[in-house]
Amino acid sequence: MLQNERQHKILDELEIRHAVKVNELARQMETSESTIRRDINELAQMGKLKKVFGGAVSLGRDDAFAVADVASRNRRNVEEKTQIARYAASLIEENDFVYLDAGTTSGRMIDFLDRKNVTYVTNGIAHACRLIERGFSAYMIGGLLRPSSEAVIGESAIEAVKRFNFTKCFMGAKGIDLERGFTTLDVSEAAVKTAVMQKSGKAFVLADHTKFNLISSVTFAPLENVCIITDLLEDPRYRKRTEIREMSNRREDRF
Repeated sequence: MLQNERQHKILDELEIRHAVKVNELARQMETSESTIRRDINELAQMGKLKKVFGGAVSLGRDDAFAVADVASRNRRNVEEKTQIARYAASLIEENDFVYLDAGTTSGRMIDFLDRKNVTYVTNGIAHACRLIERGFSAYMIGGLLRPSSEAVIGESAIEAVKRFNFTKCFMGAKGIDLERGFTTLDVSEAAVKTAVMQKSGKAFVLADHTKFNLISSVTFAPLENVCIITDLLEDPRYRKRTEIREMSNRREDRF
């Protein structure tokens, strides 16, 4: 395949998937990874994509590696997150023992919680405050505070999680990828997420459509045995790997 053809193929893949990996492109085009890297470098110099570790993302899609404060993240994709959160809250049943991750979409669930005979555990400071304000029974795990996410992390947090057995957990992710699974930015935060999902009877990941085909720094769980709740699934390949609940296909959940 000629260089011009390869580069067009790379841009076509980015148009569909928003993120590409060097090793996958090399296999598809039956060429070497070094050749693909050179193509990506040239395309980046032309301003047609953004290089990331192991591949490239379309312009404006490097959020998986960006650190943003909670207030900024709360202003993004508000309608989609609210739709996802409202449906996720409806899945909580009487006598559940629920973990709420310190994410912005899981935080929105609190507005829609209505069952009082439920116990909540969270590593989100704001989440804990809002839960007790609404009269729910809530535990806050202890550990090191990560200011950018207002989440409690570290070894103490992991040890606290290991004592619990959750019926359900509701998690956030910076990126979701068919090969790399669920990813996030921080190693310590990823370790807490992994511990929670291992101790949960049913794990849900709340993710709007912008999180798919993105890879962040650290994988915290594979795709299998997790239910993804999203507003819109643009890539049907994910249905072959795990359970997907798509709000665009649920008339009763539309605004």
